[in-house]
Amino acid sequence: MQLSVVVPTLDGREQLARTLDALAEHVPDAEVVVVNGPSTDGTTGMVRERDDVDVLVEVADRSVAAARNAGADFARGDVVAFVDQGLSVTDSWAGAVADGLDDSEVVTGPVHVPLRGGMTTEDVETEHVGGREVTFLNSGNAAFRRTTLDAIDGFDEYLDVGSSRDAAHRLAALDASVSWQSGMGVAREFGTDGGVRERDHGGKYRSLAYRLSKNYGLHPGVVRRMFSMAGRDAVDSLRDVASGDDRPSGWLATGREVVVGLSRGTAAGTWARLLDRTSRRNPNGRSSRSDRAVAVYDRRED
Repeated sequence: MQLSVVVPTLDGREQLARTLDALAEHVPDAEVVVVNGPSTDGTTGMVRERDDVDVLVEVADRSVAAARNAGADFARGDVVAFVDQGLSVTDSWAGAVADGLDDSEVVTGPVHVPLRGGMTTEDVETEHVGGREVTFLNSGNAAFRRTTLDAIDGFDEYLDVGSSRDAAHRLAALDASVSWQSGMGVAREFGTDGGVRERDHGGKYRSLAYRLSKNYGLHPGVVRRMFSMAGRDAVDSLRDVASGDDRPSGWLATGREVVVGLSRGTAAGTWARLLDRTSRRNPNGRSSRSDRAVAVYDRRED
């Protein structure tokens, strides 16, 4: 197995350094490709000073989907793994990747998140959607056989968030097997996840509506699924109003964001479904453009 590890990064110099240190310790034979968004924190200089990064790709796009696609373009391995900045592979990670790919085409594993009182670990997430059994990928910790990654044309760059979940739907459409390996764990240091983030309801529902309408069309089950999730969020928001944690005007603003997100995502997803009628459903994938990289530093050519 020739393993390439793609690490997208954006203004996360210290987090990236910890990720690269762990790869050098636990997977020293892997080809490492760092894809740097338009960072302003000295990431480029730090990476170029290291001798354990094979390729540094500079991109102008802030999208993680575009960064992953750019990394896949330069990776040479027959297995391509994606590990997010701030996540550290463990000593069992490489072995679990190999074990998972023995009988599957894609393998993913948990993130171990430290808490003040201990540690929490994610479990495998599967759902039945549109007659398919979908095993969702851990967005920052997944490895693909190169042929399978090519078959789905990488990640959908329309999506600012949710591109890994979209890939899981498309893998299921192609009957590509996805394995969950608990030994393929990555660790996140306490405090490196950015803390509490403001909820973006509009972006969440635009992504959801796009993924479902693109991959399954607008049959009643899909519409029901979207509005069921929106209804649950509406009830939760009403509880916030009743408890005094939010004002009625905030609830109305959230409702507008949800409606706009659903309508925009559905329109874009329906159009994308028309543009790519093949099972891969990815009109905005790797093959859709060739201008992602603005600079490339490749040690393999030295």
